[in-house]
Amino acid sequence: MISAEKKTAIVTDLQKDKKDTGSAAVQVGIFTERIKELTEHLKQNKHDYMARRGLLQLVGKRKRLLQYIASKDGQAYLKLIKKLGIRR
Repeated sequence: MISAEKKTAIVTDLQKDKKDTGSAAVQVGIFTERIKELTEHLKQNKHDYMARRGLLQLVGKRKRLLQYIASKDGQAYLKLIKKLGIRR
């Protein structure tokens, strides 16, 4: 589970204005952090199949949001994946 402080830091880093807390870019940032945490969990607990299923669901959600961002604004997509360190 992602801590409130870490979530706030991600939101402030990716938000477009002060009230932007749920835009696609912010959601991708939060999903990316959750994916990193679940990946570390699965390295220690190889047989946690429910966590693996949750990880795959998160990756799918993030992929769909990234496709949406790319369709709306290609430059914003490229900047976001570079900032988060995500492969294309």
